[in-house]
Amino acid sequence: MSEFAYGQQVLNEVFAQAGENSISDIQIRSNRMVYVHTKQGLQIIYTLGELPNQVVLNVAELLYSRQESDAAKSVEARLQEELPLQERLAEYKVVDFSCEGFPLGNGQISGRMRVQVHLSSSGIGITARILSDDIAELEVLGLSNDTTRAMKNFVKRRQGFALVTGQTGSGKSTTLAALIDWLRRTYPKHIVTVEDPIEYRYPHDMADPADSTRRVPAPGFVTQQEVGKHVNSYKQGLKDALRKAPHMILIGEIRDRETMDTAIEAAQTGHFVISTLHTNGAVKTLSRILEMFPHEQHQALLGRLSEIMCFILSQGLIPTGSGRVLNYEFLQNSDSSVRSAISSYNGAAKSLEDAIRHSGNVAWDSNLENLMRQGKIDFEAFQMNRMNEDDADSRLFIPQHGAA
Repeated sequence: MSEFAYGQQVLNEVFAQAGENSISDIQIRSNRMVYVHTKQGLQIIYTLGELPNQVVLNVAELLYSRQESDAAKSVEARLQEELPLQERLAEYKVVDFSCEGFPLGNGQISGRMRVQVHLSSSGIGITARILSDDIAELEVLGLSNDTTRAMKNFVKRRQGFALVTGQTGSGKSTTLAALIDWLRRTYPKHIVTVEDPIEYRYPHDMADPADSTRRVPAPGFVTQQEVGKHVNSYKQGLKDALRKAPHMILIGEIRDRETMDTAIEAAQTGHFVISTLHTNGAVKTLSRILEMFPHEQHQALLGRLSEIMCFILSQGLIPTGSGRVLNYEFLQNSDSSVRSAISSYNGAAKSLEDAIRHSGNVAWDSNLENLMRQGKIDFEAFQMNRMNEDDADSRLFIPQHGAA
């Protein structure tokens, strides 16, 4: 039996038991059960039992042996990767890397993975995020036709600023990938992405619209860069991207004031910039942006945002028995009332919340209520995921379980 055999058996069993449920993350801990994140939520792989520390180490070393090679990495990074896993783990306590997919027992190839090997109270732990190159169409994600159409119209513009927000695991990367893939297949645009990690790889070609059996060059193309591999930080990647003659720039996440300021400046000077924040709802997103800057700059900042902001899409995935359901809030800056609400926002005024209720926008709780009325989520899920519990406009019927 090879040195990685136990690790291969564990991963084969994980995908055999939960593969059809579209695994997004695998959680392996020494002397604990294996958990996976699926469309149905968190699932235990009972057939594996509690894994001894040595078996978990074997899984980690198998993944580590399949690290993605990249000639663009620094000499220091390549030297680090040549160190044995246990040596790196002993020195740094946490080891992050990306690895290629590997053959499974059923003849298929697993997705690429972003892996963190770490130490915990029970021993070695592994968290593996499955990365996919299968990019969905925007129309199948759960957004309304009006929202999808509005987003497409905005990203065709020469310049602007847009944000897709939500907590970790809310599907932001999937939505962004669908939007970017549509754009590169439809218009002659150069799109530069700065990501951590690169989650979707965009091909240079596409199916021929006149003959689906043929591949032809796409009108647009994507230059992808990963933080830690090709650039040192989001900040550096964004500044470097401006020198690549891009039409659109995707920043995987805006984490600090300097990156936000540079992104806004890029949007003001002729680029379309799109990024993400870990916020829920358009109002909290604006508040989060303001928190990055000194109070004396807020008025000027809001004036800039009112001019360049195109849309804020805030989304979340709600687990149900039949899979996860997308709920979202959508604010598009398409009329004077929205621009005025953004420029005058002070954290307390209700004008922005009122603007979200206008035609063409989608309020989180209203859409959540629609999902319940359509039978896609139950009343409990509605209650757990409401954003404004005290909002009088969010009152709705209580399901009737029988005649009075």
